[in-house]
Amino acid sequence: MKTARILIVEDETIIALDIRSMLRQLGYQVTNMVRNYDDALQSVLDNEPDIILMDVRLENSKDGIETAQAIKDIKDIPIIYLTSFSDETTIKKAAQTNPITYITKPFKREHLRSTLLLEVHKLSLTKHIEPIRLNNNYSYDIQQESLLYKEEPLKLSNNEKSLLTILAGARGNIVSLDDLEHHIWPDKPVSESALRTLIYRLRSKLEDQFIETIPSIGCKLIPQKQNCSS
Repeated sequence: MKTARILIVEDETIIALDIRSMLRQLGYQVTNMVRNYDDALQSVLDNEPDIILMDVRLENSKDGIETAQAIKDIKDIPIIYLTSFSDETTIKKAAQTNPITYITKPFKREHLRSTLLLEVHKLSLTKHIEPIRLNNNYSYDIQQESLLYKEEPLKLSNNEKSLLTILAGARGNIVSLDDLEHHIWPDKPVSESALRTLIYRLRSKLEDQFIETIPSIGCKLIPQKQNCSS
């Protein structure tokens, strides 16, 4: 996929400039920085971004959720909400717009990086229907979230699908433990052992292959070289 084009909708100038700097350092193109509902809709029409980073609360404007709903009427563009609010009412209202995820302020550069990395990879796969080959026996269809062994699907839990999709989307890059927990369990805290147990179960289904764990840091997926002689 071409370099992803990202629109920033954020009413605090300093925060918007910081986000733009992060995105440029990560290699993304920023189509525009806007502060309100009207400018956001106009920027979507003028620039057609691939992804939108949307602040939930916009001062002196319709809020980010209303803005996202209006944008969806124009074009179905993936939206990542930026928010300092995690109350149930706000989350339920935002969920009606089917966002990719929520990033809570203040957030770390690596958190933004891993979130965008996964989404950009998903977007790039809209033109590629072939499953990702892990080796001669295993492959993973990221669009269908289906793990195949010798072309036969293996049963995965929803959390196992989420974990494998995140790791496959990162394309060999390390995904931090904090980011994995955030993406798999976005709405509730989990015990320290929950992620460790989930990784163990998935590695067992992969015959202990492909997933490398870097202690106290994160995980990455390592497709093995295929045996060309078979």
